[in-house]
Amino acid sequence: MPQIHFLDVTNRDGVQTARTGLSKFGKTMVNLYLGRLGVAQSEIGFPFLFHEVPYVRAQLALEEAGAFGGLRLSGWCRGVAADVEKALEVRSPSGRTLRHMNPSISTSDYMIANKFRGKLDRAAIIREAQAAVRAAKAGGVETVGVNAEDGSRTDDGFLHEFALAAKEAGADRVRYCDTIGGDSPGRIRERFARLAAAIGMPVETHCHNDLGMAVANSVSGALGDLEAGQDAWVNTCVNGIGERAGNADLLSTILAFEHAFGVDAEIGDALDLSWARRFALWASYAFGQPLPYNQVGAGVNAFAHESGIHADGALKDHGNYELFDEATLGPFPDDLHAQRGRVVLTGEYGGRSGFRHVMDELGVEPSDPELSFRLVQLCNAMTGRPLTDDELRLIAAHPAELSLLFPGYL
Repeated sequence: MPQIHFLDVTNRDGVQTARTGLSKFGKTMVNLYLGRLGVAQSEIGFPFLFHEVPYVRAQLALEEAGAFGGLRLSGWCRGVAADVEKALEVRSPSGRTLRHMNPSISTSDYMIANKFRGKLDRAAIIREAQAAVRAAKAGGVETVGVNAEDGSRTDDGFLHEFALAAKEAGADRVRYCDTIGGDSPGRIRERFARLAAAIGMPVETHCHNDLGMAVANSVSGALGDLEAGQDAWVNTCVNGIGERAGNADLLSTILAFEHAFGVDAEIGDALDLSWARRFALWASYAFGQPLPYNQVGAGVNAFAHESGIHADGALKDHGNYELFDEATLGPFPDDLHAQRGRVVLTGEYGGRSGFRHVMDELGVEPSDPELSFRLVQLCNAMTGRPLTDDELRLIAAHPAELSLLFPGYL
């Protein structure tokens, strides 16, 4: 039976969000939380960019060390062979490279006319995409998902031609990007069903939220895949962040597949939602974006009741007014740095006594205390904010791998 898989793009699309940002250590934490949640794959960033190289090397080393569980790491590139080849030059100390890749190129007539402006036509787009796929496969990449940017404004005929050409070159999936967020649930489901049936491979959802329908479109597109007998790969971002109005929210999309009426789909990832709130609240803190009160699952009002009828019904049985049990989403974080009153913390300017005290409070024995101590200082300086308990635990457990974030410092 075809299954649903989640490919989170917080570390690529999410970090491109205007007026916000995330440190390389923060991006590492995103991968940690995705691994804890049981998400299948993380698009970790742009491995062909010079400032991503130390970060990518650290992620590959952490993957080898088992820090992310079974999470697969993938890189995003422009649909250009040279970008792919440059990305594959990035290796962990043991020689490991990224095993999954997503090259991207625009396919709509609108972008051909108004973005490429005569530099590329349809034939050239197919040539570039095929060259990128072949470069990836020649470099040992296991799975390649080719992005059809602005797929929702690309006509069926060329979209099918593009996807089949990518498949012929060795692609494993095609990513249908609703780049400007204009698709609708009925339309995207029909298009996914036709495309997946015509090309005989999965079509991946990538939905933006300009009309507030990113989650609905992601679910509908995935159901179109299933109708065609293909697995569905669904792109998400934590807390729905992303460019402009954001991307499909990770938790909302998962919950929709699990609880929405009439949605009959098998999730192929071994999800553990007990990490959901911790991830959402950490991301809000790290990105500096407060969660709306009504944020699905993680907002302070997501399970709050006040009106008489609702309060009475919830007190009798929470199922009267709640679709699912909040206990499945895990606890809200209660970190040392957020405690009031007398507290000793550790950070950029902290000393060894404070560091040892905090580690004792967390019940953690660092694998390399001196290296972990120095990493705490560097990571605090990088983030510019107090480190969370989960961040400190990661530093204590994997200091050697995290030291790759700081070439020349340690």
